Amino acid sequence: MDELYLQHIYIYPIKSLGGISLAEAEVVQTGIRHDRRWMLTDKEGKFLSQRSFPQMALLQVTVEPAGLLIDHKKRLHDPFFIPFDESTGRQMQVTIWDDVCTALEVSHEANEWFSDALGMKVQLVYMPSTTKRLVDSNYATNNEIVSFADGYPLLMIGQASLDDLNQRLETPILMNRFRPNLVFYGGGAYCEDSFTEFQIEDVTFNAVKPCGRCVMTTVNQEDGVKGQEPLKTLASYRTHKNKILFGQNLLQKNSGKIKVGDRLKILSTSNES
Repeated sequence: MDELYLQHIYIYPIKSLGGISLAEAEVVQTGIRHDRRWMLTDKEGKFLSQRSFPQMALLQVTVEPAGLLIDHKKRLHDPFFIPFDESTGRQMQVTIWDDVCTALEVSHEANEWFSDALGMKVQLVYMPSTTKRLVDSNYATNNEIVSFADGYPLLMIGQASLDDLNQRLETPILMNRFRPNLVFYGGGAYCEDSFTEFQIEDVTFNAVKPCGRCVMTTVNQEDGVKGQEPLKTLASYRTHKNKILFGQNLLQKNSGKIKVGDRLKILSTSNES
């Protein structure tokens, strides 16, 4: 196999809002630091995402030294700043897929800003370090925990996989449709399907489950408009057991720092491709 190198690192501090590209990152117990530690919910505490509310793509997050800055991509609202440690202290039970866990309400001002920006009543919550949301026991190896990500601490995709998909599409798309944490270059299209264990610097990762894709990939991250692609094309050649697969979900075995340009050292692979 060709040598593989880390091409991009992304985080999405507020679940389902715009992502951030990093030159280097710290891998912690729940994934990459600050990734999906915040989340928007409805008044019942159920998580919200671009699957139902594609306009969420228009809200862009930036990590600043003291907190998060939220901007509207079309400049329809003034920027809004959220200090890292801001909380009303009110604990709430929030629901994300089949999981119910404890979160903290961030602030009444944040609730108002996001409700105004999205045109519906929402609340912003934060996952404190005391909340331990477990990874699916069918795939966990050591009671791993995850933030507000859909199910796993990290998602990885090879650039060659997107290049192959784009050759099949009438209009090429950007990697941000798939919201990965790690993108690597080198190797053939979908070579990540066969990874089982690999290393980046001092951090070891297990590839545990191909990622089943949903309608969220059809939302253009630049304008919040939903279409049919790339899901329609992916379904024609990447369907397995009624799931459309693109990318690999990862568990990390330890903490450490990684940076763009680091080599991926493949430790073991499966026979799947």
